[in-house]
Amino acid sequence: MSDSGPEKKLSLPLIALFKGVVYADQGHDRWQQLLDQQAALADYVAVLGLELIVDEAEGYAFLRQRPDEEDDTELPRLMARRQLSYPVSLLLALLRKKLAEHDAGGGDLRLVLSREEIADLVRLFLPDSANEAKLIDRVGMDINKAAEMGFLRKLRGQDDQFEVRRILKAYVDAQWLAEFDQRLGEYADHAAEE
Repeated sequence: MSDSGPEKKLSLPLIALFKGVVYADQGHDRWQQLLDQQAALADYVAVLGLELIVDEAEGYAFLRQRPDEEDDTELPRLMARRQLSYPVSLLLALLRKKLAEHDAGGGDLRLVLSREEIADLVRLFLPDSANEAKLIDRVGMDINKAAEMGFLRKLRGQDDQFEVRRILKAYVDAQWLAEFDQRLGEYADHAAEE
């Protein structure tokens, strides 16, 4: 295979997609290759039961398992499903709501929050605790999990500052967000029970 052949043009963005989410701001050349080869990439991953999701406006692309169709032979899952704990799912929902509010307000495209601001978002929905340090540690673990999953990115040189990644919009969609107030009530009830 030559360095400039069609296989390499397809291979580089494909490998990046198999590793995870590809962001426009993490390498213009890779992003442009992905956009240029989008149709070929989509055809290639479709054979594996995957679909290519590209959001040019938000600047990200990722692979998702295609929903099962009745007439298709069921393929094994390539993309693992993750069961989220209540605190992590609550955190992601609150971050998504904060991102929507930030977008509605205009201004900077990036939403950057401190560890303390994120803890304040979640604090209302967790059981009352006299031990503030324990609460901060718990929220810190949830923040780390969200960062590990790619929904938050720690800013270089600023350990307590996180960028909320726009890929969160693809996982917590507008319909789910519309039902968010009802879910917040359920979360508050859940917290009261604990």
